[in-house]
Amino acid sequence: MFRSHTNGELSLKNLNEEVTLSGWVQTIRDKGFMIWIDLRDRYGITQLVFDQDRSSAQLMEEAKKLGREFVIQVSGKVIERVSKNPNIPTGEIEILVEKLTVLNESQLPPFTIEDETDGGEEVRMKYRYLDIRRAPVRDKLIFRHKMAQKVRNYLSDEGFIEVETPVLIKSTPEGARDFVVPSRMNPGQFYALPQSPQTFKQLLMVGGMDKYFQIVKCFRDEDLRADRQPEFTQIDCEMAFVEQEDVMNVFEGMTKTLIKDITGQEFGTFPRMTFAEAMQKYGNDKPDIRFGMEFVELNDLVKGKDFKIFDDAELVVGINVEGCADYTRKQIDELVDWVKRPQIGASGMVWAKFQNDGVKTSSVNKFYNEEDLAKIIEKFGAKEGDLMLILSGNENKVRAQLSALRMELGNRLGLRKGNVFAPLWVVDFPLLEFDEESGRYHAMHHPFTSPKPEDIHLLETDPGKARANAYDMVLNGNEIGGGSIRIFDKDLQSRMFDLLGFTKEEAEAQFGFLMNAFKYGAPPHGGLAFGFDRLVAILDGNEVIRDYIAFPKNNSGRDVMIDAPAAIADEQLDELELKLNVKA
Repeated sequence: MFRSHTNGELSLKNLNEEVTLSGWVQTIRDKGFMIWIDLRDRYGITQLVFDQDRSSAQLMEEAKKLGREFVIQVSGKVIERVSKNPNIPTGEIEILVEKLTVLNESQLPPFTIEDETDGGEEVRMKYRYLDIRRAPVRDKLIFRHKMAQKVRNYLSDEGFIEVETPVLIKSTPEGARDFVVPSRMNPGQFYALPQSPQTFKQLLMVGGMDKYFQIVKCFRDEDLRADRQPEFTQIDCEMAFVEQEDVMNVFEGMTKTLIKDITGQEFGTFPRMTFAEAMQKYGNDKPDIRFGMEFVELNDLVKGKDFKIFDDAELVVGINVEGCADYTRKQIDELVDWVKRPQIGASGMVWAKFQNDGVKTSSVNKFYNEEDLAKIIEKFGAKEGDLMLILSGNENKVRAQLSALRMELGNRLGLRKGNVFAPLWVVDFPLLEFDEESGRYHAMHHPFTSPKPEDIHLLETDPGKARANAYDMVLNGNEIGGGSIRIFDKDLQSRMFDLLGFTKEEAEAQFGFLMNAFKYGAPPHGGLAFGFDRLVAILDGNEVIRDYIAFPKNNSGRDVMIDAPAAIADEQLDELELKLNVKA
């Protein structure tokens, strides 16, 4: 027996008990006549004490040879601490060690394995197995586990069946590049790793499973950022004989349950917003509604005043930043520089102030008199002490730029609090988007999304105006889940493939298996997939998903711990009948 207790469970109720503990040495405090050691495992920390008045000289010598991260086993008596630590569950006791066994020595770790570490992110990722020993990382992985259990319990209680789907599949266009896997037994042919189990969950509905879910790995070969990984986890779900309201009700219920169980916060019906409204008010389809700053359009007030920047713009639009009229010129210039960065792309920014003394002023006083400013300020609904920030240009670009500015100000002003949750549904997305470069339509979601029944006729006359029978769940400015009612009629699906520019032969080659299945009585069906990594992070008050993944990739898609991806041996390439054509 390596231990009778863990390092997180002993307390005063265990006084005078003889116990055996095992774990890693976190810290050593050697006073010569006494040595204190913090012993750590997954469950917590217990203080050990070696006392020359009560311990043998040999035991004291053995303790002096210990180093950080040594794996040890100790036996001894639980005694009451003189100097208690109220910050840990075991802080009222310590172990007077009677026997010490070194199970494994350790080199000095490359960073301190404590809550506050001196290790940079790249170093900690390279030694991730050491980073996991730290409580902040360990606790995030435990939180993820608890979330997965809650999801499984909820969906199982709702009658869903968890079914695993294949990881080696056929490459199908789903909006991102596939990761491909060569087949040795089928030379020149390749599997793809699934971007999602989309077609398989639809086939499960054809198979009569009725309610399916899976917490599943998905893979997309796309550019990375802090909240994106090449492999990620979805809560993938599908239901048969349902309409949009049925799906939304089930997963709104699941989200409410998760938030309540984890945070204690209760919600009524989630608000709903159309895609068009979200774009008009917030400039993106996943608005953070924890704070205001809704867009205010000013074309009718600011054009025709000989200010060329506004006169030539397709859209002039701004936000009201409450209580910030005291921003200095230096602060405003810094915001101007921020929106002019290449990542944002604005050419400049106009500001107006309704100062606390009632004075109304702007950076364009030369073109707009006091009466003009009063009308602009009135349209913003501004009050004394408010600052208005205005951008102009191409409509789509300027909405995206102002959206980025709004979110940046939300962060700077502390309006995006991690312990405040604001869920909503975004609905009525466009079914299709037209790509000028390719001269063809692309599916806004994926090729299997059904148009709204009342918009089906538009596929023949004006496809760009057709709305999708689709819905996204948004939480705190992040899309945490999205889904749709699927096309289950083979003729409508064939029409969709035509609109997306697939030839009959291409559609058959890519999706013939699904179309064939639809010939055998496909039920009406729809579903939704949550980004599990993102959902976990947000419900824990964060947004960076990498912290909640045991072994994440860096921003270049590399696993720096195992040094992957890596070259493979020539013998493997020969077996796969592959030749590399890598440009220097």
